[in-house]
Amino acid sequence: MPGQVTLSLSGDQHAHLKSFLFPGDGKEAVAILLCGRRDGDRRHRLLVREVHGIPYDICFERTPMRVTWPPDYIEPILERAAEGGLSVVKVHSHPSGYGGFSAVDDEGDARLLPMIRGWTESGVPHGSAVMLPDGQMFGRILEGDGALAPLSVISVAGDDLHFWYADAGSVAQPDFVASHAQAFDSGTIERIQRLSIAVIGCSGTGSPLIEQLVRLGVGEIVLVDPDRVERRNINRILNATLADADAGRFKVDVLGDASERIGLGTRVIRLARNLWDPDVIRSVAQCDIVFGCMDTIDGRFLLNTMATYYLLPYFDLGVRLDAVKDSAGRGRIREVCGTIHYLQPGRSSLISRELFTLYDVAAAGLRRRDPAAHRRQVEDGYIRGVAANRPAVISVNMLAASLAVNELLARLHPFREQANVRYASVVFSLASMELIPEPDEGIDDLLAGRVGHGDTQPMLGLVELTDVRPE
Repeated sequence: MPGQVTLSLSGDQHAHLKSFLFPGDGKEAVAILLCGRRDGDRRHRLLVREVHGIPYDICFERTPMRVTWPPDYIEPILERAAEGGLSVVKVHSHPSGYGGFSAVDDEGDARLLPMIRGWTESGVPHGSAVMLPDGQMFGRILEGDGALAPLSVISVAGDDLHFWYADAGSVAQPDFVASHAQAFDSGTIERIQRLSIAVIGCSGTGSPLIEQLVRLGVGEIVLVDPDRVERRNINRILNATLADADAGRFKVDVLGDASERIGLGTRVIRLARNLWDPDVIRSVAQCDIVFGCMDTIDGRFLLNTMATYYLLPYFDLGVRLDAVKDSAGRGRIREVCGTIHYLQPGRSSLISRELFTLYDVAAAGLRRRDPAAHRRQVEDGYIRGVAANRPAVISVNMLAASLAVNELLARLHPFREQANVRYASVVFSLASMELIPEPDEGIDDLLAGRVGHGDTQPMLGLVELTDVRPE
């Protein structure tokens, strides 16, 4: 297991937990979290799947400083953990606002956590956490030798993005952040410096987005794109040259080299492979945040699914430029628009927002796996064709990328007049010169039950990944 162990919740899970742990009577309360995992090479992520509040009325004792309950109440919960190979995290409240584990907590965890490990009979990590009245959390895990080690970070993927680090304040701020540090506080700057962000697609919207993330000082960026630079896309990939195209260099290498050449300390992981590669999924699932900068329907569906399983906040970028030719052969632009979708685990999806259907996902998957069969079905009228090589203009792509990065910043450090709940998506139209926010509506029943499932077989519950062997 990597040394860094983290805990992640969805916004709805965190809100429910806070409501239960602070019922308004000033007394401690306790809940049990069952967690899936991403057992990665860079970090081990605990992913909250279920929240089980221990009823107030069965507790032996509830005071402002202590809560105790009958151990046999949690036996069915531990059975579920044992059967599913899930991690168990006990979380309780500190109504007083005390920001550390008390002697009472130490005594309780010394009894409870080894008991949980013995009951589940597995080598997965188990732990304990505390929530404060403002919703902030901190925690620790039981290590193999019986010692307790801090959870390095607890994160919440909700309308606002929260990251609470065990060693907050320990990262020095370099000189280059001075300008944007005038807009954001030191805590926001530190969060940016410690983020691991995946960018899927390193071309039109991906390359200007990556440039901004690097110059903001993001700690780690995972670049995913299987394609090589071509002459036809030089006009919309920052830092790419004709020499890169002629040499057939991978886009991730061109942008990775440029990012490292800037010298601001961002670690770049380059994956010149398709998103459907299981090892790519494993790597991306260790990140804190994911940006989708691609236009394939099945790829966007996969990212939406992955973000749900692994509790990742997902920013999806889409750009459309409609151009036609008149009778004289002159080009005429009818619309220049795009949308930045922000998707939270357990809420609406790209399907429930009606960007595409499962029928479209299946057709796109066939096109990716078997182009000849897809072409025959299009010709026979069984499925709709998909336009290729759509118009693209760098200025429009850069606008979309900028809106997406600002959307990230607004959720790390809320600055809008209205709360982030009103901005599930932002549509821009240059034809009508409008910027239109839309709130989140509804829940995608297809994905809602998969929140926090983490590593599973088949991977992401998808038949196409059934033959993937576990690590």
